[in-house]
Amino acid sequence: MTEVILGTEEIERYARHIVLRGVGGPGQQKLKAARVLVVGAGGLGAPLLQYLAAAGVGEIGVIDDDVVSLSNLQRQVLHGTQDVGRPKVDSAAAAIARLNPHVLVRRHQTRLSAENARELVAAYGVVADGSDNFATRYVVSDACFHERRPLVTAAVGAFDGSLTTLRPYESSVTGEPNPTYRCLFPEPPPEGVAPSCAEIGVLGALTGILGSMMALEVVREIVGFGESLIGRLVLFDALDMRFETVRYRWDPANPLNGEKAVAS
Repeated sequence: MTEVILGTEEIERYARHIVLRGVGGPGQQKLKAARVLVVGAGGLGAPLLQYLAAAGVGEIGVIDDDVVSLSNLQRQVLHGTQDVGRPKVDSAAAAIARLNPHVLVRRHQTRLSAENARELVAAYGVVADGSDNFATRYVVSDACFHERRPLVTAAVGAFDGSLTTLRPYESSVTGEPNPTYRCLFPEPPPEGVAPSCAEIGVLGALTGILGSMMALEVVREIVGFGESLIGRLVLFDALDMRFETVRYRWDPANPLNGEKAVAS
């Protein structure tokens, strides 16, 4: 592996990481060498991308097929009024360049699908899913399982959010396989149970909280400090300002690494 060297300007830029126990110079070098794919440059993706870029992640892929609309700006703080009508991947790349010129941004202006997911995921070391629908979440999580990539995934409702990390291609210390996304959510909810933010609204700052937490978990996956969220789901209730963490386990019936799973 080629040695990653931090320049003088980078050492000053990342000084607060470099003196931080648990990150330090070696951790910052890992961040610079990292390649992260972010699915969605919207409410969750906006703060996530900002903090990954500020942290010094060397290469960030952004996948989104949408354009910036005026109604996005209440929460998608990566974009500005001048970006309305512009592809989100272009707006995101420009914002990241202003924030940190040391970060390489790869733009994927397309919709992630079962046909292209594995190829896209395989090109990166860590994946963070900030998409807004269950169909995409299943596609991303399945691709990450098959390509053996850690996945940080989050979702928000009107006043609530959730976050977890997945490494289902590995096993726990007990020898049991790590859970998949399909262990947590075996099937998508019935139509109408999980309406979109366009239907019910969403608190702008809520996406900032969950997106920032996603960035923290991605950095944790890269650097390796603290305890991962594997097998743990963080729930946040903004109405009562309450966090709760629930544990979940491998489901032997899940189709990816369950007892009757078929290799792919």
